[in-house]
Amino acid sequence: MFLEAPELSSHSYIRHAFFTRQGGVSEGVYAALNGGIGSNDAPARVGENRARMCAQLGLPAPNLVSLYQVHSAEVVTVEAPFALSERPKADAMVTRMPGLALGIATADCGPILFADPENRVVGAAHAGWKGALGGVIEATISAMEGLGAERGRIVAVLGPTIAQESYEVGADLMDRFRSEAPGSERFFAQGLRPGHAQFDLPGFILARLEEAGIGEPASVNLCTYADAERFYSYRRTTHRGEPDYGRLISAIALTP
Repeated sequence: MFLEAPELSSHSYIRHAFFTRQGGVSEGVYAALNGGIGSNDAPARVGENRARMCAQLGLPAPNLVSLYQVHSAEVVTVEAPFALSERPKADAMVTRMPGLALGIATADCGPILFADPENRVVGAAHAGWKGALGGVIEATISAMEGLGAERGRIVAVLGPTIAQESYEVGADLMDRFRSEAPGSERFFAQGLRPGHAQFDLPGFILARLEEAGIGEPASVNLCTYADAERFYSYRRTTHRGEPDYGRLISAIALTP
């Protein structure tokens, strides 16, 4: 039902989970643990799935907060639970309040969970190519520092993300990266079609984390596209011509 990272699970007052698609009540293309509020799945089923996630984290269901994600570098500081209808438009959250689970929804993009175990500040970010290029990683770290975190003590773990061999992109994206992130050519390999390349999104995210000067970043090293049994994938859904897709939830919280 979920994956843990030893870099985070070794701290007893930090709870986290990279939830898979297994263990929920949704059906069809959403089977089974769909946490996507923005999907067309039945809201009652999504609610039950999210309640199960909260139970795993040892928290009441309203304490799992999520954003209206827009592929930005916007970060919000969360001090109390908010209604799903009041989700801020942003792509990262930080908090130092115990008992709040910061939940990021993904289906190929990179979910990153952050923690400064010494100063008890946590964060979560949604990093697709646009957010990673636009600075969501750096903005999340800065927001954590604003709550008392120390950059060198921050641990960051990248959850299941589409891998390079599954992520073909066009020349326009390569050109944009060359312009906005000099040296990023190393994250592009020859594509299967002329004028295309295979983009290493996890590699780019990990490099950005390293450049930010935090503690050594980690990754679960799992591909959402290649593992249909455990993960949802927007790109796989597109290739199959399916009408919609579920969303994976990655969450982190400080113990109450």
